[in-house]
Amino acid sequence: MVFSASQIALLINGKVDGNPDATVKSFGKIEEAGEGELSFLANPKYEEYLYNTKATIVIVNDSLELKQAVNTTLIKVKDAYSAFALLLGKYQEFRQQQLKGIQQPVYIAATASYADDIFLGSFAYVGEQVKIGSGSKIYPGVFWAIM
Repeated sequence: MVFSASQIALLINGKVDGNPDATVKSFGKIEEAGEGELSFLANPKYEEYLYNTKATIVIVNDSLELKQAVNTTLIKVKDAYSAFALLLGKYQEFRQQQLKGIQQPVYIAATASYADDIFLGSFAYVGEQVKIGSGSKIYPGVFWAIM
């Protein structure tokens, strides 16, 4: 999934300082992040990395006073640590909504039926005569049977 700085700022109630159209598709540590990655700076002892990071977007506290120019888009928030944690939670929600397909291993009884656009997580059990409808999500470890 790809997100722009403006979309992220909206999710975490932040303000974009830089390119609002900058996009990221993954996360990285501020000292290791590369192009297309999002990072955050909450602990002042890591501030030195902000000035050299290759991260496309960095979430920072709005109280941070820059000591030199940065080459990244910043999203300024009240508390960068909390905002990043919130964003990770939202990202996980988005990922779960996007799940499709059948992971392995699973057990599907020969008499069970299911639509093409389902998600069936690993170690799930689908018993005899079970019918799984379109858009259904069966998460890992679920036992689904007619008793």
